[in-house]
Amino acid sequence: MAVSGVRVAIGLTALAAASGIYAPPKGFHQDAIRIPMLAVGALGAIVNLAVLFRVWSLRSRASASWRRRALSRKERRSERLQLALAILTLVLVGLEVWTHTLVHRTGPPPAHIASR
Repeated sequence: MAVSGVRVAIGLTALAAASGIYAPPKGFHQDAIRIPMLAVGALGAIVNLAVLFRVWSLRSRASASWRRRALSRKERRSERLQLALAILTLVLVGLEVWTHTLVHRTGPPPAHIASR
């Protein structure tokens, strides 16, 4: 019975934290951790996209026609997954940078709140 009460307390605390009653968590959102992680993620996605585009351009050259073979389903699926994940990573990094000030309430207050 005590364990059930602890689970309920943890669930309610998580719900309250997610709904914005408490301030956002500070651990991983410190700029010393957050900014390098965002930079590494974005850089990795950009490098992955560059490698994919280079592979596609090398494969489509006329000089590669003698060794060209059809890609297997697994290889095509892998390339598509890599492309989708790289684009998703860049979108998520962009959203994090854009919404960080809104969610964590940094910077000047909005005009309608500052005038009160």
